[in-house]
Amino acid sequence: MLSVEEALEAILSRVSVLGTERVDVVASLGRVLAEEIVSRREIPPWANSSMDGYAVRAGDTRAGAALAVVGRVEAGALPSRAIGRGEAMRIFTGAPLPPGADAVVPQEDVEATNGRVTLRAAVDPAAYVRPAGEDVRVGDRVLEAGVTLRAAEVGLLATLGHAQVMVYRRPRVAILSTGNELADLGTEPGPSQIPNTNTYSLMAQVLETGGDPVSLGVAPDRLEAIQERLRRARDADVVLSSAGVSVGELDLVREAFTRAGAELHLWKVSMRPGKPITFGSLDGRPVFGLPGNPVSAMVTFELFVRPALLKMSGRRRLTRPRLRARALAPIPNPGSRRGYLRVQLETTSDGALGARLTGEQGSAILRSMVAADALAVVAPDTTVAAGDTVEIIVLRELP
Repeated sequence: MLSVEEALEAILSRVSVLGTERVDVVASLGRVLAEEIVSRREIPPWANSSMDGYAVRAGDTRAGAALAVVGRVEAGALPSRAIGRGEAMRIFTGAPLPPGADAVVPQEDVEATNGRVTLRAAVDPAAYVRPAGEDVRVGDRVLEAGVTLRAAEVGLLATLGHAQVMVYRRPRVAILSTGNELADLGTEPGPSQIPNTNTYSLMAQVLETGGDPVSLGVAPDRLEAIQERLRRARDADVVLSSAGVSVGELDLVREAFTRAGAELHLWKVSMRPGKPITFGSLDGRPVFGLPGNPVSAMVTFELFVRPALLKMSGRRRLTRPRLRARALAPIPNPGSRRGYLRVQLETTSDGALGARLTGEQGSAILRSMVAADALAVVAPDTTVAAGDTVEIIVLRELP
């Protein structure tokens, strides 16, 4: 069996970044930028006021100075004239500074009567003035290709006039669940059936990773039925199945992959849960066969499929944060495989990060994933004693 690290290296070495597409700027949120953005604009395009007040010449200001108000300029308008010595102009936040002015006096620092303002104190040159190009200058390289676009980047792109932007494509992921025992959502399970969980948890994980999931439904444990579903996935960038990859008589997914023309690169990884996992290439596309138990499917997705999808999406960081936490109770991992155990996290009284198991760790206990903030990585045949530290893979926002 391969180690988790060996398996991940084998997967990532065979996964490539997808092509690009141009999308509306709002639709670029969460996507990876595929082009360098160089500003063609100066932001702000002119010096403007950061306060409601009066535009003045700083050299005219002193305590008790009286200045004549010679105009008014609002945001969205241009000054009607320049100001000269001994003059001021009423100005509002964001409005362009009139020629001749080099400072703004906030309105609360003056007394305004009969077309004049009397100052309470002097102001320095550039006081309450945002200079032209304070944020961005023409020719600035403002965003590099490869960055993941957040709300701030979307706002900056809009500021610079980019209605659309080039990003890497989202992986289109076809998801197949196999098993005679599965009853799909919307149907009542029969006496020998269980609900289809994996299609929906895996689709959700694909969405969380930034991919576009497409359900291939449920295939019974018949080779021809699995092959027929795989043929439906021709337009997908990735094929992702669950169950049917172990050594039982009805574990037919690996054979179905092979008959479809896939070259299989690995099978079985030394981990708990999730030992039976297969990965291959089909017409240049990655194909994954994950275990059937719900927790095993979700954990193997986290460790192997998620990094692959992120790489295909153009992401630079492919793995979750890893930290050290203090075990708040024993964390046992019996057996010969490394454990990826579901833990809850909390802050201890002394400010440390603490971890405790979510409860029973069976690979079919989906609630252990619901409660999990992280996966504790525990060596084979090892119990992490209470008070000792353990490596964790953070799955969601820390408490």
